[in-house]
Amino acid sequence: METVSIQIINNSTNNLPAYETTGSAGMDIRANLKEPVKLLPLQRALIPTGLFIELPYGYEAQIRPRSGLAIKYGITCLNSPGTIDSDYRGEIKIILINLSNEEHAIQHGDRIAQMIIHQTIKAEWIEVKVLNESKRGDGGFGHTGNK
Repeated sequence: METVSIQIINNSTNNLPAYETTGSAGMDIRANLKEPVKLLPLQRALIPTGLFIELPYGYEAQIRPRSGLAIKYGITCLNSPGTIDSDYRGEIKIILINLSNEEHAIQHGDRIAQMIIHQTIKAEWIEVKVLNESKRGDGGFGHTGNK
């Protein structure tokens, strides 16, 4: 598996993001809190991590929800997947929302999201008047699904 070296500053007391298993695609990201953050039903909050990274040009970090938080507590990430661009140098913060009917507290050190490092490519637009035909055409929004 290919690896890439990424510079990181960790201003939290948490360990660096890590792959929990050898087959993990994402690294767990932990909350860096002075006190718990209570999320009421349908409330959202911006949770700091204490992490700052310098991605190489041509890479992004994607922030995604953790399935355990989602199924157990109804907690997920908004703007998902979130993108951290290679030229961003600010603190990584995670937008969480409580989609359950119960209050949930985020504690310091809780695993709140996962980060995936992904190589990117740049697109070059070629403006045309007509696109090539395809079998699907303009069918979308469930058009190809089974009834």
